[in-house]
Amino acid sequence: MGARKRLTAEKHKEEKKQIAFARLCNCPTSPRKMRLVADLVRGVEVKKALDLLKFSAKDPSNTLEKLLLSAIANWQQKNEGSRIEDNNLFVKEVFVDSAAALKRLRPAPQGRANRIRKRSNHVTLILGTNINETQNQEA
Repeated sequence: MGARKRLTAEKHKEEKKQIAFARLCNCPTSPRKMRLVADLVRGVEVKKALDLLKFSAKDPSNTLEKLLLSAIANWQQKNEGSRIEDNNLFVKEVFVDSAAALKRLRPAPQGRANRIRKRSNHVTLILGTNINETQNQEA
C-alpha cells in the first residue's frame, strides 16, 4: 500500500471512530408519529436529547430513547478511553423510513369491508462529535 493511500485510510478510520449509529427496524408505530419525536432530538446534544425524550408525553419517545441509549453504547464501544461529556456528543442525524404495513379488514355497512393499514417504520440514529468545539476548548 502506498503512503498516500495509507494516510487517507487512517484518516477515514479516525473519522469513523467519531460516528456511531443504531438502527431500529420494524417498529410498530406509524412513521408520521415517530417523525414528530425524531424532529425534537435532531441536532441536539445527547444529554439534552435524553431529557427531552424522557419527559415527552408522546408514545414513540420511549422507543427512541432506547435507541439513543443503544447508539451511545455503540459509541462508547468504539472509543473506550474517552468520555461523552468531553467529546460534545450530539445527535447528528435521525431519519424515519416507512416499513411494511400490516393489512387488516374491518366490517363496514351493507356487507362491505374497509381496509386498515397498521403501519410500522425503520429508525436510524447517527451520533457525531463536534470536533470544532473540542478544538476550541483545548486552545
